[in-house]
Amino acid sequence: MAQVIEARLGDDPHRLTAALEDGGLILLRDTPFPLLEAERPLIDPAIFSGGSKNVSYAPDTGRLGGTGLEGEALERCRAMLARYAAFARTLLQQVAPDYLATAEQRRTSFRPGEVSVRALSPRKDDRLLHVDAFPANPNQGRRILRVFTNVNPEGRARHWRLGDQSFEAFARDFAPRLKSGPDALTASVLQALKITKGRRTPYDAAMLQLHDLGKLDAGFQAGTPQQELELPAGASWIVYTDSVLHAAMAGQHAFEQTFLLPPSGMAAPEKAPIRILERLLDRPLA
Repeated sequence: MAQVIEARLGDDPHRLTAALEDGGLILLRDTPFPLLEAERPLIDPAIFSGGSKNVSYAPDTGRLGGTGLEGEALERCRAMLARYAAFARTLLQQVAPDYLATAEQRRTSFRPGEVSVRALSPRKDDRLLHVDAFPANPNQGRRILRVFTNVNPEGRARHWRLGDQSFEAFARDFAPRLKSGPDALTASVLQALKITKGRRTPYDAAMLQLHDLGKLDAGFQAGTPQQELELPAGASWIVYTDSVLHAAMAGQHAFEQTFLLPPSGMAAPEKAPIRILERLLDRPLA
């Protein structure tokens, strides 16, 4: 069953790490990301370029995407996301410090759009319960750990649903419908053609199928046990989105930071989805 663990900075990191790996969501109600006065005009969906649902930032290169801003406003936006990337890393250091030795900090995003009115195809509709998988960015067995912060200036909560099934139970239910992943040659061609940014492994193929099968199964969406969750303005939360069934139902103005963590960096590597799927399917997925 998914659990919401109310925490404060300074709580026992070993307990919080174990809770994360058991499928919990760590909720830090009183841990806001402090916006600078000059950044407040950027908390507006008008900064979108038009073709994206998020403004994205690459901490390693400083590249900013998804926005139509120019000049000084663009640089303010870049600096804001860089500050959030540092803020999220500091949160992870306090909640699960042992992860930092092997965690790779990936894309930072700002999501100023209203979730509840977004018109998307079922596969892309995050209002449906799902586990995360990246079609174009294979993670090759690494965990997807995400830090979020609600910065809604009007004090509105962000509304999620959490599925109460464990990842293992969810994967076991859909395992008979999983097809084999790409062979080595096909994976190489996808990478060479830049359809994927890296080699898509059998694990990536299995996770993409689980993502789609769950979203497209109306019976599962309606019948699986689930709970409503309000994530208040000024709160931050941390969760493994590759194993916790979740759906973002409503809300506006949130930051998100993705980390990729190899199973070897976990306190309990056997709880990683790749290890669970290898046991269920009785074959290696690397």
